Amino acid sequence: MDMQFETIPVSSPAGPASVLVIGGGPGGYVAAIRAAQLGASVTLIEKDKLGGTCLNRGCMPTKAMLHSSEIYEAATSSAAIGIVGSGVAVDWEKVQAFRASVVEKLTSGVKMLCKVNKVKLVEGEAVFTGPKTVAVGAETYTADKIILAAGSYPIIPDIPGLKESKAVLDSTACLALDHIPESLLVIGGGVIGLELGSVYRRFGARVTVVERMPRLLPLMDGELTGLLQAKLRGEGMDILTDSQVASVEDTDRGARVTVRTPEGEKVLGVEKILLCVGRGPATAGLGLDKAGVAVEEGFIRTDDRMETRVPGVYAVGDCTGKQMLAHAAMAMGECAAENAMGGDRRFDPDLCPSCAYVGPEFAGVGFTEERARELGLDYKVGKFPTGGNGRSLVAGHTDGLIKILSGSRYGEILGVHILAPNATELIGEAALAIRLEATLEEFTSTIRCHPTVAEAVRECALAVDKKAIHIPNRK
Repeated sequence: MDMQFETIPVSSPAGPASVLVIGGGPGGYVAAIRAAQLGASVTLIEKDKLGGTCLNRGCMPTKAMLHSSEIYEAATSSAAIGIVGSGVAVDWEKVQAFRASVVEKLTSGVKMLCKVNKVKLVEGEAVFTGPKTVAVGAETYTADKIILAAGSYPIIPDIPGLKESKAVLDSTACLALDHIPESLLVIGGGVIGLELGSVYRRFGARVTVVERMPRLLPLMDGELTGLLQAKLRGEGMDILTDSQVASVEDTDRGARVTVRTPEGEKVLGVEKILLCVGRGPATAGLGLDKAGVAVEEGFIRTDDRMETRVPGVYAVGDCTGKQMLAHAAMAMGECAAENAMGGDRRFDPDLCPSCAYVGPEFAGVGFTEERARELGLDYKVGKFPTGGNGRSLVAGHTDGLIKILSGSRYGEILGVHILAPNATELIGEAALAIRLEATLEEFTSTIRCHPTVAEAVRECALAVDKKAIHIPNRK
């Protein structure tokens, strides 16, 4: 694994450099602010809403609705620990108002940060008219350096009846439904589909997930994904893997969906269909050929400094296809901005965590076992079940697992994967350990608070060498 992700002191060129950023999502606005901090005169062009998909119709509104659904589930499902909720109901209008308020606060905050950092905001669609020259309507803009953060769009597969169906929703429309549907079919077992599916399942919808791959979340650790899949099924979510939607036909009550499964065709009647099969790069209308920027299947090609083949032109976020995650886009944005201002920073996707908020949380960083075997690495594995952790036991999350991979020779940590409460918070510690090339001994010699789930991560590291305290160590 390439561990290079260094931040080298930046020396600005003589005079204030000009930086033009195209796209105001997580990668774009972060790049704009960082470049301004380094002394650049920055112009940020956004054709829709500042904050991009993440703040307006992705990460943040989804998490707001997840939070509401988790509170509702806790209020109605805690009799076993002595909390009996009576008269608990969902005020859907207020759930939606809370989601909207979160979006408004965050996007307003980004606007304020841009203003404070003297980033000039331009509304409109940018199109290259030549190298480092962009037109927005009748106006023309140019700059010493350009950072592309064009983002992505939801892919619509070629399924008979799908495009015409009135029952089909993308993730944006699913967030803003005016009622809780009786049933929801999710096409795609990735992060977005599972998160929104979990929201509506908690609120009482009958949820079915159709995934064409053999398992959900195919890029995450396979063993932990299997545990998550079993948990979701146990909670009432119907999951069809190795399956594909063959056709969609609208009915008076929604749609009739034909699904090809290993057991044969199934016909499902559903009220709504959520389409989450992936995202493509939103680069088609940028005129990149006139800028001389190379693309591959629509994705902008960059090196690990986020620079395209055109010197001084950078690209970050979803439009590069490196890692289509908001936090990855932010890291790329900082990287590109610093390099545009004279630095020499690298982005290493192997150091970027992945996560899914599906209850319990699921997060991983570094190599999975599947990837380690594919690369022929000599590694050891430690596992620790959350059932052996006091904090998880109190919270009722005893069906999770933590897994750590380390190098057999030196004990360096190669990968950490967590299916447990607060996994997305804990994975930062693991990412830092990998970033610093920490060994198991260094990781386990650090004391954690008790009782915490963080203790279970340390125990998992001990388990690699059969030294775990709170589970039997099997030789």
